[in-house]
Amino acid sequence: MLLLSFSALIPGLAQADEVDTLSQRLVALRGEVDELNAALTLQREEQRQQMAALVAQRGEVEAAIKRMARQEAKMRKDLAENREMARKAGADDGELKPVLLQAMSELREQIEGGLPFKRQARMAAVDETRKQMDSGVLSSARAANRLWALYEDELRLTRENGLYRQTITLGDDPVLADVAKLGMVMLYFRTPDERYGMAQQTADGWQYAEITDRADVQRLAQFFASLKKQIRTGLFELPTKG
Repeated sequence: MLLLSFSALIPGLAQADEVDTLSQRLVALRGEVDELNAALTLQREEQRQQMAALVAQRGEVEAAIKRMARQEAKMRKDLAENREMARKAGADDGELKPVLLQAMSELREQIEGGLPFKRQARMAAVDETRKQMDSGVLSSARAANRLWALYEDELRLTRENGLYRQTITLGDDPVLADVAKLGMVMLYFRTPDERYGMAQQTADGWQYAEITDRADVQRLAQFFASLKKQIRTGLFELPTKG
């Protein structure tokens, strides 16, 4: 009788062990589900933040393009108006010279406030034209032709992308760097010691800011390599802030 009672308990003990195993497995599965949910939530948040950053970058680029378009439109308008004023002044040097001086001042102001691409050389070209006109080396008519050519050069810069070299000020130090110009919207740089960054407009004017984010540095390195190979079309993801 005792043996029979002990034997009858064995199936019950087996069922209890099975239920305990299933319970432990269920707890483990619930833990895995919670971990997956947490990972999914984190991934969604990262994607949301990335999307928000991309939207912000797009807005910044669009705003920069609009500023450049306004600047280009103003430059074209100034050129047309100054040419018309020069035409009306005709061959009279006394009437033509003030028109040219005004046009030179307007162009120099545009260069000084715009993207810092070879700014000193561009302003020097305007100043030299004015100097030669003032000294009598150039007649007003010839100075006008040279000035209109400078206006055309400025308009051409808004349409060109390319890789150049120029001296930039990084911190307090002048550095001869490679610069990648996108129209007159963006200007990125690469120093000889492989530092990357961009020109940014601040309340104190244009400044060069180094970019340290590893992913952005890799993107810029690829972009500069493509420009060096004369590859100027394609999809490039570039930073809009230093």
